[in-house]
Amino acid sequence: MKHLKNKLNMKLVVLLLAIISIIVVFRYLPWIIEITVSPEKFRRYIVSMGNWGIISYLSFQVLQTVVAPIPGEVIQVAGGYIYGSVLGTFYSTLGMMLGGIIIFYFTRFIAFSFVEKIVKRTSTKWLTKIISSKKFPIVMFVMFIVPGMPKDILIYMAALTPIKSLKFFMILLVGRLPGTAAVVCIGSNIHHGNYMFSIVLVVASVMLVILGILYKDKIIKKVSEEQYNLS
Repeated sequence: MKHLKNKLNMKLVVLLLAIISIIVVFRYLPWIIEITVSPEKFRRYIVSMGNWGIISYLSFQVLQTVVAPIPGEVIQVAGGYIYGSVLGTFYSTLGMMLGGIIIFYFTRFIAFSFVEKIVKRTSTKWLTKIISSKKFPIVMFVMFIVPGMPKDILIYMAALTPIKSLKFFMILLVGRLPGTAAVVCIGSNIHHGNYMFSIVLVVASVMLVILGILYKDKIIKKVSEEQYNLS
């Protein structure tokens, strides 16, 4: 009885957070897009918030993860510029994790059937096959950590599988941390005037993204050790 009550409470909390996120995004979408056009504009807004800047920053990162059409790189670069490499990475990762938790539990407890239909209709054939594989957690980790892989849809897909929530959250944390830290470091180095190092990081990141896109099929096949037709 207590377990069912806790599960019901979790559903209500997740549903409330999801509804609030959706309302905020659609109500303030033009304004959100306007201030996230560039890292500098977004940085000025967060700084203008004073003591509420951190809460505002986390909120934008959560929204970006859950529903908002906000470029995550803008949020993370601005985070590095404002808070530095360490705190910027911490706040960006915290916001991303909170957003991931909302998506995961919302999909699993409330919108399972709906999301399952959407994923099956919109996913490519190789993604649909991977989701039913016993190697899915390993493949998912690789897709999170390798640049250029489709990442956002993986949170929805993971919620459709029997994977334990804590296990998924650890995979999400460890898999997304390197990429988040790299983008935040770009912003931090720009703030400190290390433009050459920032350029090197940007070029390296772009190259890794291109390689990830070009070789995603081979990488996933290698890791999963199953001969999927990924075309």
